Amino acid sequence: MEANLLTLPSSRPPTPTLPSNSHNVSLKYHFRNPFLTTHHHHHHCRRPKFAPLTIRSAISRTKKEETVESVKRQLQGCYLIAGIGYKGFTVKQFQELRRQLPESSKLLVAKNTLVYKAIEGTQWEALKPCMKGMNAWLFVHSEEIPAAIKPYREFQREQKLEGNDFTGAVFEGKLYGPEEFKALESLPSRAEIYAKILGSLKGPASAVVGTLQAPARNLVMTLQAYVKKLEEEGGS
Repeated sequence: MEANLLTLPSSRPPTPTLPSNSHNVSLKYHFRNPFLTTHHHHHHCRRPKFAPLTIRSAISRTKKEETVESVKRQLQGCYLIAGIGYKGFTVKQFQELRRQLPESSKLLVAKNTLVYKAIEGTQWEALKPCMKGMNAWLFVHSEEIPAAIKPYREFQREQKLEGNDFTGAVFEGKLYGPEEFKALESLPSRAEIYAKILGSLKGPASAVVGTLQAPARNLVMTLQAYVKKLEEEGGS
């Protein structure tokens, strides 16, 4: 009768068997101590030294390009651009001033260099002498120039901002310094020009000639009013 030998499991854990080709591999590579700190792999996750600077530079360049494009959009249909020295203004004051401006006016805060980049090569390039210090830029999209300037004059008086005056403006391609703003603020309104033109048409020929010798803006309005008058007469 044959005896079958039974092999009882040993209480000792089996010795791990390594591949035949890895007999020189140390077990410490297979069983890491979680409490030990190693440093020889840190160079793989080291961040590029100049990456944050590159990102900031790209963001800054994008913002500059957006500002230039924003100024260029404001040049469309613009009649006057004026600079306002805003050093010392608070955010609250800016918000209040914007609320007081007419819808045809837009106030932008932008660096002089970016504004000049947008207006370079245009009729607004004459504004360059005003580009000193800190400026907010008023873009007027209406022929009613005095009505566009008046809100800031009132705001300046109410807020006691005598030191924050207009630094200059360009109107019809001409530069107006701070001391010349009275000429802009006293320009006649559209209604006043029409009344003057209609009055000259009823008067002697010399009055009409005098009106036609006025600045180009008045001449254009003269012709518009005359055409309108002829249309009204033809309709009647």
